[in-house]
Amino acid sequence: MRRLRLAALILLLVVAVVAIVRAVSVAGPPSRAQLREQAGLTGKQELLIGVKDDQPRVSQLLEGGTFAGFDIEIAYLIAEDLGFEAARVKFLPIESEDRARRQARTPDGRFVTVDLVVASYSITAKRREQGVIFSAPYLQTEQSVVTLKSGGLRPTTFADLAGKKVCTLATSTAEQNLTAAGAQAHGRNRISQCIQELYDGEIDAVTTDAAILAGFVAPPPVGDLPPMTKLTNPKPLHHADIGADGDELWGVNTGPDPAMRDLVNLSLEEARTGRNGKRWQAAFDKYFGHAQQYNVDQQVAVDRQPPPAPSDKVEVRRWPWERFALPDPNRPRPAPSPGAARVRARRNSGC
Repeated sequence: MRRLRLAALILLLVVAVVAIVRAVSVAGPPSRAQLREQAGLTGKQELLIGVKDDQPRVSQLLEGGTFAGFDIEIAYLIAEDLGFEAARVKFLPIESEDRARRQARTPDGRFVTVDLVVASYSITAKRREQGVIFSAPYLQTEQSVVTLKSGGLRPTTFADLAGKKVCTLATSTAEQNLTAAGAQAHGRNRISQCIQELYDGEIDAVTTDAAILAGFVAPPPVGDLPPMTKLTNPKPLHHADIGADGDELWGVNTGPDPAMRDLVNLSLEEARTGRNGKRWQAAFDKYFGHAQQYNVDQQVAVDRQPPPAPSDKVEVRRWPWERFALPDPNRPRPAPSPGAARVRARRNSGC
């Protein structure tokens, strides 16, 4: 009788443990595998990532068809955490105006929707209001200006650009800043077009994020193949610090799937605090740290990965009984206050 009672007690304990494990698995935060399944990555053979192809040291298409730059290293880091080795990652060029819609071009000229956009994409309140879902930031830089070294223009503020012809990316709020300063704004869809017009004497200056402009001032990293986008009649450039107020924080457009957003944020947080931190630093040192010596008057970017906002922090369940404070992936992000939106719109070039 005593043995029967013991057996019954053990059976009840086993049933209770199984029930608890199942309850936690259902009600608790998801595991990384569950997030991958929710994001549609399980069984997916190839990860499509939209990137820039004309920004030296940020993201550039080289002869031979390979891409190189800081954004490319970040994209590989994220892809690996999503379960895709480098051979299963496909980079496609994407224009500035197409980043919000995640529309990139294939080699045969077709537009396709990519899984992620890692393309020097500044996080702004306006873009979030328009529906772009950003990851946590992965780089902090600021707006700056380049001019020809041979010219006499040495701006220290936006006001110094009054009456000047200044080129910038057409989808950035830098155009509004230039117009407000009395400059003649020339919007282009590719920053390389702006730099070429500066070489040719058609404009007086180019403005965008310092990390983007730094690559045109510095020589390419040792060992890199020549770029596919070739500029003619290049001239030495002066990189000017215009004392821009505020930061440019680059983020990944993860698309509308909250599980994909959480996976990317998890990857970036582990890069900031865990095992991939050295990969982030190595990429920064190679592409931006090395470029700093050629950009004496302007800081290229901050040499530490920016921390996430509280709403971007993600934790997953590693064991069935673990419970972590994972934000509800279906909960909409709190809308910024109108005042905060105005400040962000004023302070960001939004490249």
